Amino acid sequence: METAFTPVTSFGGGLLIGLGAVLLMLGLGRIFGATGILSGAIFAESREEMSWRLALIAGMILAPVLIFAITGAMPALTVPVSPAMIAVGGVIVGLGASLGSGCTSGHGVCGLSRLSVRSLVAVPTFMATAAITVFLVRHVFGG
Repeated sequence: METAFTPVTSFGGGLLIGLGAVLLMLGLGRIFGATGILSGAIFAESREEMSWRLALIAGMILAPVLIFAITGAMPALTVPVSPAMIAVGGVIVGLGASLGSGCTSGHGVCGLSRLSVRSLVAVPTFMATAAITVFLVRHVFGG
């Protein structure tokens, strides 16, 4: 199994995520944590909270449609696991984000830039867990 090296697209994606986080903080004073935004949309305390959260979620969902309109092709996506495994992975990630009081976007992009102690602990934990998982999948389980 080989991981594609995509520095230009990765850098561009990182810039766009960072820009989105900065604009959300400047415009609404909110942190760009995807799971927190989704959770807040489901359990919104006010109509104002619901509207910006739903707009942001819609933008995330509709972004591939915009790419298709511009390029004439959908982004290439290969997922080497079954839909059932994707669902299981989604549940595990959701539980982890709940237990970790946030997700990688909230802690990694916004928390570190604010020098949040919780994020300074969470991000190295995410990275170590990811490295261990890749090692196990590639070298122990033979994926």
